[in-house]
Amino acid sequence: METIEIRGDSIKLGQLLKLHGVAEHGAMAKDMIADGEVVVNGEVETRRGATIRPGDTVEALGEVIQVSTEEVTATD
Repeated sequence: METIEIRGDSIKLGQLLKLHGVAEHGAMAKDMIADGEVVVNGEVETRRGATIRPGDTVEALGEVIQVSTEEVTATD
């Protein structure tokens, strides 16, 4: 399982697939999702704009991605 950190509270499913590199471009992400090839938290997800939040697990093309929040370090 690989962990990917996101900024903010959420990311769209299609964006996450591109960010991780599972999908080379938006059209590929769209097709994978529409074809039922993406599982979010154990359920097939067919909405490209589905909101993914830290703690969610996404499975696609044999890869498992755990989503976490990007740690922000304070500077003095």
